[in-house]
Amino acid sequence: MSKNGFKVMDSDMHVYEPWDLWRNYIDPEYKERAPVGTTKDPLTMNMAMGGKLIANFLADSDEKTNEEEQARQPLEIKRAQKYLQEAVERSFDPVSQLHAMETEGIDVSMIYPTRGMVVAGVDYTDGKFAAAVARAYNDWLADFCSEDSSKMKGVAMVLVAEVQEAVVEARRAREKLGFVGIYLHPNPIRGRNWHDPAYDPLWAQCQQLGMGVTFHETFKCGLPQAIADRFYKEPDRIWTMGHVACHPIEQMYACLCMCAGGVLEKFPQMRVAFLECNASWLPFWLWRMDEHHEHRQEQASKYLSMKPSDYFKRQCYLVIDPDEEPAKYALDWIGDDNFIFSTDYPHPDGKYPFSTESFLKLPLSDEAKRKVLWDNCARLYGLAA
Repeated sequence: MSKNGFKVMDSDMHVYEPWDLWRNYIDPEYKERAPVGTTKDPLTMNMAMGGKLIANFLADSDEKTNEEEQARQPLEIKRAQKYLQEAVERSFDPVSQLHAMETEGIDVSMIYPTRGMVVAGVDYTDGKFAAAVARAYNDWLADFCSEDSSKMKGVAMVLVAEVQEAVVEARRAREKLGFVGIYLHPNPIRGRNWHDPAYDPLWAQCQQLGMGVTFHETFKCGLPQAIADRFYKEPDRIWTMGHVACHPIEQMYACLCMCAGGVLEKFPQMRVAFLECNASWLPFWLWRMDEHHEHRQEQASKYLSMKPSDYFKRQCYLVIDPDEEPAKYALDWIGDDNFIFSTDYPHPDGKYPFSTESFLKLPLSDEAKRKVLWDNCARLYGLAA
């Protein structure tokens, strides 16, 4: 399969998981505590755990019923449903996923969660339980991808409440399940920044295994979200102002930790991506990191041997949205080796079924399009080019 002569690899394609996934897959001892959907509606992300909501997409959610939640689904979701009829009827099963890939002209996709994004966006106090939650999702995802593992590649949930548990799960996901990467929320967890040495065993394991490390924000979640939480009590503005803010700003923070915090200095073979946050902010952010590095070089040289932007160019990747015309200037700034493509299927802020078609209209050279659609993503996830 190809689109206008280009092979296409989707760096970030989502599924809508069953509402009872964790009840069916989690270790028996944790079944009563397992995350569960608040409704069986396949298009909702709303989840509860231990009888308490952990995410609900209404500002005053504790006072609303499930019926009201469904009645007030964002208009974006209602509009998107006209393109997702088959998937909804099939409850977003693997067959419908493969059909969606065919519609977009996608040859290979990396599979990310929807409900699982909410479940991962919790600052767990019980590390063993968190590990069980991650295992359950990853086992389900392995079953899902087995419909055609040559086309659908799993990206593992790892929860870092206890870093050693995350190390064990990353290794299991790679060696037993055949997954190609891990994903994390960019938000601080347990008050630790991502350059905290506590995470070094996880980075070392991912580097050794050749797994891509990806950061992916979701809105809303139970972790600190830059700026977005200021709009939680404004129902008429939360989906515009809050959503605008949290995705790029939290990813800029994670990028700062990786590039200027010394992580990529320590782990020069690790590959890192920042997903679903646009790419057009990158020139400013690299410039600002480098400028501060230059002004404080004596201090920074204690843990960095290069400019922060050099680490990004060597090891990092950023998603271009299919219709993100300003991204051209990011490629002008650092070249075309650090950008990847995503449909964000089936989420309402994606462009399905016109994602690939829209991307091919961007003012980029054919060589740049080839790299973004395939080569760079293959390198990130350690797949054959």
